This record gives sequence, structure tokens and C-alpha cells, in this order.
Amino acid sequence: MKKKIIVGLASFLILAFIAIYVTTRPKLEPDGSYSPSTLALKLATVSKTDYEVVPYTKYQGSKSKILVIFTEQKNIEMQNGKLFSTGNHPIESLLPMLHLKNAGFDFEIATPTGKPVVFEMWAFPQEDDAVKAIYEEYKSSFESPKKLADFTDTSIIDAASYAAVFVPGGHGAMIGIPEDRNVGKILNWAHQNDVFTISICHGPGSFLATTLDGQKFIYEGYKMAVFPDAIDKQTPMIGYLPGQMTRGLSEKLKSLGATIVNTASDNTICIDRKLITGASPLASNELGKLAANTLLKELK
Repeated sequence: MKKKIIVGLASFLILAFIAIYVTTRPKLEPDGSYSPSTLALKLATVSKTDYEVVPYTKYQGSKSKILVIFTEQKNIEMQNGKLFSTGNHPIESLLPMLHLKNAGFDFEIATPTGKPVVFEMWAFPQEDDAVKAIYEEYKSSFESPKKLADFTDTSIIDAASYAAVFVPGGHGAMIGIPEDRNVGKILNWAHQNDVFTISICHGPGSFLATTLDGQKFIYEGYKMAVFPDAIDKQTPMIGYLPGQMTRGLSEKLKSLGATIVNTASDNTICIDRKLITGASPLASNELGKLAANTLLKELK
């Protein structure tokens, strides 16, 4: 009897180990990159968001535009050389846009060179009609965005037309965006002209662009919500990332003088002067409401 119990227990443990191994392995994509594992998708994505309709009094003034800076790159390299299949997180992008649109604002969609916007489609909430609707509404703009140089050369100088600059999250915001001088120019322009800057999760990686060429970090002394490096270090254990990131974000921003107000990847949101930030996908709905209500209040 004891022998049967031992054999049975051993078989169970082997099966459990196999199940854990299979469900925590990142998925290999056709281009050689890796998307999150089955377990990671179950734990970290949703089929329907917490989006709520808010009866905003629509903005009617001249500062009705919001410039949204998206990534055009898909794969980010880990320390082990593996590529993570990323882009902009759809919920972090589209939920704030839903609130801002319903509050009367419209969007200029841009990527660094005008290539199509890349989304983490494995994180798209397939059962969320509101998110799907705004995605379809702006799909043509996502596929044919403007390039950032168009704004630094011409229209971005018209501060009378812009309410905010929005940089969505997703690990894709860490590819190229922090090193893009046009991103730095636009964020400096917004800072100098009292135009709001909105960002979430890894989107504040864009703030590093303000330090290029030895410039002083414009958000020194600011409070902000950012995705914690500590969580990025843990996610390879469940196969979300296929390895460790080559660099962190929250600690880098702290070293430049920012105060990070969250320690978890939660629904924390923060406003400090003209900077509005959120900690993670869980903050997307609250960030959208905060941004919409703040713009309506400040611009009326």
C-alpha cells in the first residue's frame, strides 16, 4: 500500500511539474520573439476592462487636440538575448483615450518615423465593446500615423491648439522612445508651454528623452506613478517576460530626482503640476478619468 501511495505521489508531482513547466514557458512567435506564457496571460490580462462611462460636459474650446506618442517597434531584447513581443499596451492606450474623447478631445496619432503603431495584441480585451469601438475608430490613424518630426517642425509650436501630450505604456515605450530627440523636444515644449503630459506604466520611459545631450531632467522633484522595476524582475518566473530587462525605469527616474509614489503594479494615479501618471494597466480607467476631469477643469 505504501509503495502504491509513493508511486502515485511521484506521478502526481511529475505531472504537476510538467503542467507548471508548460504553462510558464513564454510562447515563441513566428518572428523569433516571445509573447507571455499561458499562465502569465491568465494572471496579467483581461477579456473585459473596468472602463466606466462618465457623463462629462464636453470641452468646447480651442485647445482640443492631444498628441499621442506611440511606439512603432515590436521586439525588446532581454539580458539573455531573447526578444519580448511587445508594443503599446492596448488597455493603457485606449482606456485613457476613451475618457478623453468622451470629454470632447481629439487625437493626433504619431510614431517616431511614421511607421504603424504596434500594440501588444495578446493583451487586447476581446470582450470589451467600448475598447474595440475606439480601436476601430482610430485604426486608420494607427496604421498610418504622423511622424514626430512633423510636430517638432511645425504644428506643435501652436500651443493654443493642444491640451496634452499622452505617452501610453507597454514595454514597447522603452524601445527607441527614451533615445528619441524629437520626443525630448516635444516633452520640453509641453513643459515650457503649460501643456499637460499624461503617461502610464512604462510610458514614463519617454521622460528620459528630456536628458539627452546633457540636458537637465525637467521632472526633477516631481511625484509620479511608474511601473516598478521590482515587478519586472519577478515576471520572468511566470513567463511574462522571456528574461530580465536590460535596464530598469523606476529606479532610473528616482536617480534623476523623481519621487515614485507606488511600489506595486496597481491602480495608483498621480498628478503633480502638469504631469499626470498611472502605475500599470490597472490604473488605466482611473488615469483616464483623472486626465479628462483635470483638463476640463483647467481649460474651461
